Amino acid sequence: MQSYLIKNALVVNENKIESKDILIKNGRFEKIENQISTKENHIEIDSEGLHLLPGLIDDQVHFREPGLTEKASIFTESRAAVAGGVTSFMEMPNVKPATLTQELLEQKYEIGRQSSLANYSFFMGVSNDNIEEALKTNQKINEVCGLKIFMGSSTGNMLVDNIITLEKIFSESELLIATHCEQEGMIRANIDKLNHSNIDWNHASFHPIIRNEDVCYESSLTAIQLAMKFNTRLHILHISTSKEIPLFSNMLPLNEKRITAEVCVHHLHFTADDYAKYGNLIKCNPAIKAKENRESLWNALLNDELDIIATDHAPHTWEEKQKPYKEAPAGVPLVQHSLYILLDAYKEGRISLEKIVEKACHAPAICFQVSERGFIREGYFADAVLLDLNQNYTVTKENVLYKCKWSPFEGHSFSSRIEKTFVNGYLAYNQGKLFDEQQGMRLMFHR
Repeated sequence: MQSYLIKNALVVNENKIESKDILIKNGRFEKIENQISTKENHIEIDSEGLHLLPGLIDDQVHFREPGLTEKASIFTESRAAVAGGVTSFMEMPNVKPATLTQELLEQKYEIGRQSSLANYSFFMGVSNDNIEEALKTNQKINEVCGLKIFMGSSTGNMLVDNIITLEKIFSESELLIATHCEQEGMIRANIDKLNHSNIDWNHASFHPIIRNEDVCYESSLTAIQLAMKFNTRLHILHISTSKEIPLFSNMLPLNEKRITAEVCVHHLHFTADDYAKYGNLIKCNPAIKAKENRESLWNALLNDELDIIATDHAPHTWEEKQKPYKEAPAGVPLVQHSLYILLDAYKEGRISLEKIVEKACHAPAICFQVSERGFIREGYFADAVLLDLNQNYTVTKENVLYKCKWSPFEGHSFSSRIEKTFVNGYLAYNQGKLFDEQQGMRLMFHR
């Protein structure tokens, strides 16, 4: 395996930025020192003026395989992830068939083994009628990222609204439970109210009215009450409202929290004002809401009430997104551009580089107890991304790598550029070129 000596990089890691030399050997960070000289065979990379970050760990993506591969596949979306500096991902069970049995779960791991360029893990899905099968995942506590429960919005047969099911899962799961929290009954009531009005509401701007702050809050509150009742390890995904933030605390360090929360890049970037321009292209669940919610999310992230930054990458075909609002599916492809979005926020003074690394690299590793990843440390797997903060990167139809071949950021010039991405010590992306030899590994967890 090729060794690399990265010279003079500005290493952003564990709340510091320091100029370091890094030797990558046998897939790991072999040495991290102020200066390294070695006679061993290696490729030397002069990184003067460039920043080196740990590879991002995205704890929520939808790569659509099996069954929905007209939208995406594990291969195509992992390529996009690596080009965006995301070296590890955790993928959701709402595929076709839904990941509701241990056999289907292991089939996904086999697809990942054969085709993923990034490191991978897959959530086991929960439905109202697969309790015993879901709880078998307790036997794989070091091999599976967690259980996923759709506690609100219906996704095929994966809506879990039976309180008996919820109490049994929350009381008996030894794994982290990740929840999508929107209250389905309230959503239906809001739709019914619009149907009985004289309003023509067939436009994406009505999405945050239908899926409003109360819809999210009530469901998140229910999940937290269950977790507190049973001392469950709960992680609530894609927080999108000001109202939910008081449900979370920064009183404990992350590794001691039993209840944690994630915020996604699109909720930090867009507001409801953007529906006029983008329409269905930014239709997602939970909805992008009014501007004051975005500002509260930023504050809560910086105050450590929100713990992780992720994407909820969820591609659909261009044709699907061109349908009228009521028929168009919800979801936005983001995994290739999430780090770019955060780097623009850094340039705007919203967040430091150290905080980006904390929330997108370190925190997912701590929250999910990922083994030997998420930090630039000697002996850890060499997952890393090298950045030039002084070069622009313009998103074009040609360089969008998602299988769906579109992005709401087409035509936008970001103020930084990803130069290289290493996955397990392998140079998987280099100055616009991807190397498609499969190098991803199954994530393991120290629980």
